[in-house]
Amino acid sequence: MLYDNDLIVHKLARWEKFIQNYYLPGWEALPDFGLYMEQVVSYLSDVLSFVPAPAEPKEKLITPASINNYVRLKLMPAPVKKRYYRIHIAYLIMIFTLKQSLTIQHIQKAVPPEMTEEQMRLFYADYVEKFHAVALLFVEQTRESAGSVLDPQTRDSDAAISNLVMKGALVTGFTRILTEKILNLQGADTREVLEKENRGAQRH
Repeated sequence: MLYDNDLIVHKLARWEKFIQNYYLPGWEALPDFGLYMEQVVSYLSDVLSFVPAPAEPKEKLITPASINNYVRLKLMPAPVKKRYYRIHIAYLIMIFTLKQSLTIQHIQKAVPPEMTEEQMRLFYADYVEKFHAVALLFVEQTRESAGSVLDPQTRDSDAAISNLVMKGALVTGFTRILTEKILNLQGADTREVLEKENRGAQRH
């Protein structure tokens, strides 16, 4: 057996329970008294503890270097006298969660880099709602895909678990491709895009 089915079932149930009850902090709950870098890293590590750490043992998901890089790339505003406020924390939460599915270049297109505090308040509130709604949808879809894993008659089948893994990987891939294709159309010349499509169709 490649997998311990009981362990997989346990993990699925634990993950489902966690996702159903997990909420990103609302706008008003974000700290706004000016955090220094170490405090920002600690706060984000707690809030985003569900995101798996990088495969390399010495690497971490949230580091001062990554945050400095996002500022340098202008994905978010620079800190004020080395302090990070609510607007910075909101940017970072969105960047780190979106990093699980998008490249930095595509995050730049998905999240406007120069929002006022009021614009960010509205944008972030909408993001938090979407995050939870999609999380619940994900739970439903996973439960459906995992039917053969949860079924006592197929519970000891490695094939059922491998099937769940493969479906998850394929859904992730298709979702990312579609999202990136749409983001790549930002500011595109419609005529140029359609002409390129036609040229491609003619070659095939």
